[in-house]
Amino acid sequence: MEFTIEVAALAFGLFLGMLICLELGRRIGIRKMLIDPEGARIGVGAIEGAVFALLGLLIAFTFSGAASRLDARRQLIAEEANAIGTAYLRLELVSTDARQRLREIFRRYVDVRLSLYQKLTDSSATQEAMAKTAAVQGEIWSQAVVACREEGSQSATMLILPALNQMIDITTTRAVAARLHPPTIIFAMLYVLSLISAVMAGYGMAPQKKPSWVHIVGFAAITSLTLYVILDLEYPRFGFIRIDQADQVLLQLRQSIQ
Repeated sequence: MEFTIEVAALAFGLFLGMLICLELGRRIGIRKMLIDPEGARIGVGAIEGAVFALLGLLIAFTFSGAASRLDARRQLIAEEANAIGTAYLRLELVSTDARQRLREIFRRYVDVRLSLYQKLTDSSATQEAMAKTAAVQGEIWSQAVVACREEGSQSATMLILPALNQMIDITTTRAVAARLHPPTIIFAMLYVLSLISAVMAGYGMAPQKKPSWVHIVGFAAITSLTLYVILDLEYPRFGFIRIDQADQVLLQLRQSIQ
């Protein structure tokens, strides 16, 4: 909730800032027209076109990148569920006693993984869950190695241990993907460029006797809303755009290994 408020405040601040910049640009344009009526618009169109094109490209790339990262995070959840499920099924290759011990640890492991992504808003709880994940992974690995040695089967070793290795590796991949975001300067540049574009748009409206508030408010609202959606896509565990539904595959896996 705190994240949503912060992003909404940032977007609303951009909205107000663009309204101010639009009016500022319009007044600058009016003054320029009073001083030099014929030359007020000479050469301005090319500069405005370049700035607006740059703004459009920056919005397009950041929006596209945020959407792509959201899809990648969803895909990684499915890949982790598949990796855990595959490793769990291959436990059939070890003895009954070892299989029961490992299955019980697997159930705890899935519970820990689910709790980790339910507590991302709490940094201390997240660190604790990550520590538990590493501890349970070590326990699974050591128990599996012992079980494979006791079994004395090369096929069990070749099938179980690589599956466990993939299951453990995917946690690192997911952790990196969760922290993968554009540099802060990209968002700062988008913010500043939106304000500069507002000034130039206001300058272009200077010849009008009465400004069109529909266009002014619409331009500011659409731009600020786009920034809000981009940030919401970048942090799908905190805002209105949620990735929690993708966790259903892990929940279903947990139910299937009761």
